[in-house]
Amino acid sequence: MPSTGGHMSDIVTERYVVESKQSAAHAPLACSTQHCAFPLHGNHVCVWSPKDPSHQLLTLQGHHHLITAMVFGNQIDPLLLCSASEDYIIMWNMDECREKALKGLTPRGTVLGSPLQTVLCLRFSPDDRALAVCAGNKISMMDVEKQSVLVELKGHQGSVTAVEFCPWQAHTLFSVSEDRSFKVWDFCVGSLIYSSSILTAYPLLNLLINEENQQLVTGSADGQLWIFSLMEGHHYHCVAHVDLRKKKETFTTRRMMTEQYGLPEGHQYHCRYEVDKRGEAEATFPVLNLAHCDLCLPDSQGGGLAPECTTCIWIGSSTALFILNLASFELEAALHLKEFQSLSVQVAGSCAVMNEPISAKAVCILSSMFGSKIAVLEISLSALLSAQQCPRAGRMLSVLASSCVLPTSPLYFGIIKEKFPKLANTKRHAVKSAVEHRPLVFHTKVKSSGYTSAPHMAMFSPKTNIKHNNRRSSKYKNNYKCKEYSESFLPRNLIRQVAVAQAPVAVTCLQFSGDGQQLACGLGNHLSLVFDASLSGAPAAFSGHDGAVNTVCWSHDKRWLLSTARDRTLRVWSVPRTEFVMLLAADAFPKPVASAQFYYMDTFILLSSGPEFCLLKYHIDLCRDDIRRYKPKSRYKPIFRLPTTSAADITSLSAVNDFYSHIILTAGRDRTVEVFDLNAGCSAAVLAEVHSRPVHRICQNKGSSFIAQQSLAYNLFLTTAVGDGVRLWDLRNLRCVRCFEGHPNRSYPCGVAFSPCGKLMACGAEDRHLITATLDGKLQLFVAE
Repeated sequence: MPSTGGHMSDIVTERYVVESKQSAAHAPLACSTQHCAFPLHGNHVCVWSPKDPSHQLLTLQGHHHLITAMVFGNQIDPLLLCSASEDYIIMWNMDECREKALKGLTPRGTVLGSPLQTVLCLRFSPDDRALAVCAGNKISMMDVEKQSVLVELKGHQGSVTAVEFCPWQAHTLFSVSEDRSFKVWDFCVGSLIYSSSILTAYPLLNLLINEENQQLVTGSADGQLWIFSLMEGHHYHCVAHVDLRKKKETFTTRRMMTEQYGLPEGHQYHCRYEVDKRGEAEATFPVLNLAHCDLCLPDSQGGGLAPECTTCIWIGSSTALFILNLASFELEAALHLKEFQSLSVQVAGSCAVMNEPISAKAVCILSSMFGSKIAVLEISLSALLSAQQCPRAGRMLSVLASSCVLPTSPLYFGIIKEKFPKLANTKRHAVKSAVEHRPLVFHTKVKSSGYTSAPHMAMFSPKTNIKHNNRRSSKYKNNYKCKEYSESFLPRNLIRQVAVAQAPVAVTCLQFSGDGQQLACGLGNHLSLVFDASLSGAPAAFSGHDGAVNTVCWSHDKRWLLSTARDRTLRVWSVPRTEFVMLLAADAFPKPVASAQFYYMDTFILLSSGPEFCLLKYHIDLCRDDIRRYKPKSRYKPIFRLPTTSAADITSLSAVNDFYSHIILTAGRDRTVEVFDLNAGCSAAVLAEVHSRPVHRICQNKGSSFIAQQSLAYNLFLTTAVGDGVRLWDLRNLRCVRCFEGHPNRSYPCGVAFSPCGKLMACGAEDRHLITATLDGKLQLFVAE
């Protein structure tokens, strides 16, 4: 008997429960914006309206055998419902059936035909004029008005489980099957357009077409999702692969880590979504249903860069419902049925979800896997997201400094003048009129008067009228002029190619100077080269390392160049003089320096060594002793050290040097990204499970002098890992807002960079191509090798 007095809560409301005489393990379910349909007692079609529960339950009779499939039409007026069993395929007009039922008459449907095999799936075309009937391994296209078969599509090796019509391409049909592949058909002429390879070891159960991003989403019985691009020219390229079990584990871990940092000390919240890890490892989430979800993410951080309405999908499984963000391929919410003990269905055999277009609610129908109950649930999206979004305590994180430097901050050393102890031999004496005694040999204590008199003839007279001022002379003046930057410009063709060495050698790192007129590159043969931006002329060579150069970094004033190498040393070079002016030996730190850069407008050198990063206050002295020219007088002093929370070695480090910023980002080998606020001198947040592998590069949007950006855009940063694509993060809400996958990156770490306008992202690939994409994820261009 039906029951309307179900469980009530802020998130889930059980609106209707009915018990059938037949098992409801794999009962076909259907949802529309106004009605829910499910089989009762095996061969009766029941229609219930969540909008107006006062209407009596509409029961449609006409089938004599077990109903195996049903679907609603896409048009509202009239709203059609089609059901199939072993005896008939019947189409029902909802308005006519409701009108006859109110008059006390028996509703009647239109018999479209009799299938020869069990029908597993039905789907109306967008205009409801055609109906796709999936029986066995073939698809029959039926004309609804003429009640005849137009064409039969054959090609699958297993039973067809789901079909979808393409909304923007007429006469195009997509299908998935138990043969673990998907196919694309032209159902007008009955031809096969494309056939995929075998995707998984388990049958494909469902598919969904995302019209906004032009993507195809397929789901399998073991909880795997594949997303393919349907854009012209992409040739059904696989964009992403999602494992629901791993995504659920990552979602839970991130929430727990965020809560630990978000709540005050001593009030840490134990996540109620934490479950037994032994059951977690064995759990699988078969994709029983895929549906669109119009989700407006709440922004507790004061306005995120993500769009107001994000493209998401509902994923219905046997024990949980998930909301997957198709922009970042991350879970936005996870609703586990066992957390609501009063629900009538705890393990579902079949599922159907429909978003209500106006209100922020969703209707879900579940059939019991081990019973005969069918329940209709109403889910509040706002309550679900609010319950699973952990608010952060304190002020919002931002790359741009919003307050003055505190006296207790380690950055305060950059404001006051650091008083280094002056060395005895660095004192400058006043020039005396009399000629002093000069050493005759390499011992300063032995004086000689042989040099007191002026020489009789000048053997060598150096030029003393050359003005260095840390700039090149007019002979070496760079005449290259940067072109005016255009946001619509995208590099597509190879303009110039220059060999960096006679023998083949790897270019390990690249960086343009701030004005874009010079390009520094580190090589695998221990050299660092500085080219003119046009790659014309001979480059300036910097030699001194004994191993491959790992990092090159320009100072803000473009006078100095910093480099690290596999010889575990760090060197600072004078760009005009092409010689090193400061050296950090290999034994300066207990572990090798992994990353290094100038920081805080060249005030500090920021570097990472093992599980900690360090701030160095440095002083560069260009004065040299005529005798000990090999010994530079530059010096440095560590003023601040801070380890990561997890004590894992830092793999990448990033901070802005073009303007004053208090934020430092670090990535660890434990696949976390930690945010440090040096104004407070402590860790501010930890992002767990950022990638499936350790991050090898963090890239911040540091802006450019060629174009202005919005201040909020500087809070974006990119992370990349081998085999796991590129992810775009927003520092203010600590969320992944975009995910870029599909480029070959399985073995070698590839670089990533922002465009000067901050609207494009570029990354390398193992097929010797450069890939550029807009940050909204709608455009990918394969440009010159």
